Amino acid sequence: MNSGRQPGTPSLLRALNDRAALELLLSRGPLTRAQLGELTGLSKVTASQLVERLEERGLVSRVGELAGGRGPNAQLYAVVPHSAHVVGVDVGPDVVVAACADITGTVVARVEQSTGDTADPVGVVHNAVVQAALGAHTNLANVRRVVLGTPGLVDPSTGDIAFAVDLPRWHRGLLAALREDLDRPVHFENDVNLAAVAEAHTGAARGVPDFVLVWVSRGVGLAVMLGGRLHRGTAGAAGEIGYLPVAGGTVQRDLSRKAKGAFQQLAGADAVRAVAREYGFRGSGAPEAVKAAIVHRS
Repeated sequence: MNSGRQPGTPSLLRALNDRAALELLLSRGPLTRAQLGELTGLSKVTASQLVERLEERGLVSRVGELAGGRGPNAQLYAVVPHSAHVVGVDVGPDVVVAACADITGTVVARVEQSTGDTADPVGVVHNAVVQAALGAHTNLANVRRVVLGTPGLVDPSTGDIAFAVDLPRWHRGLLAALREDLDRPVHFENDVNLAAVAEAHTGAARGVPDFVLVWVSRGVGLAVMLGGRLHRGTAGAAGEIGYLPVAGGTVQRDLSRKAKGAFQQLAGADAVRAVAREYGFRGSGAPEAVKAAIVHRS
């Protein structure tokens, strides 16, 4: 009876070993063949073959030597940073920011494109992504993935933008259009969700499996991480606290209108700035006003 599982073919095992080695090199830095073999549990011969495959593919290179005891020094290998790139795009109502990072996660280029009143969001994103790649001294073919962070809802079932109050021209069908235009894997994600993922990997929430991130900017948002996994909700609306009903507030029933939800009116950036001004705390924006209040209290 066929269980549906793929057999452990030599090619599959090689791919798994190669990936494990690359992850070790990315997380631990330069390693020798012997160290890779020890950390992966592979024999010296298999580890040497693995390194040779990765060298041939341009993914790793020799970066130095490790002095030892008797015999010649061992060669150190590291991941070639420019072997692959990704582009992250921050989409706002006025400006699109694209940042290109190499395979080590280092941001090597950043560009801004004004959205203005353009009716061509595909063209705006295309130009931003291409310029970011050029700034990283690479080309679009070497960009492995493009991720766009947008305010509003992203439909978990389709990956398309379901609703973005201040981006009226960013709509369903845009994901397919971008994938066809760029000929690259393209993904949408809520911007606050992406901020939570960043905090979990490199920020204040490292090692914390369960947390929420509250975002106060153009709107009020929240992201939920449980068990180390991002929770989007069945309709992609998990964390959209800006539209929570508030006693005495106006219930926003027509989400197609550019209007703030009741909770956003109460606790959004405009409200934070107003309260800060009332108590004498100044700042160019809500975050700066909050920082000024914290400094004064301490």
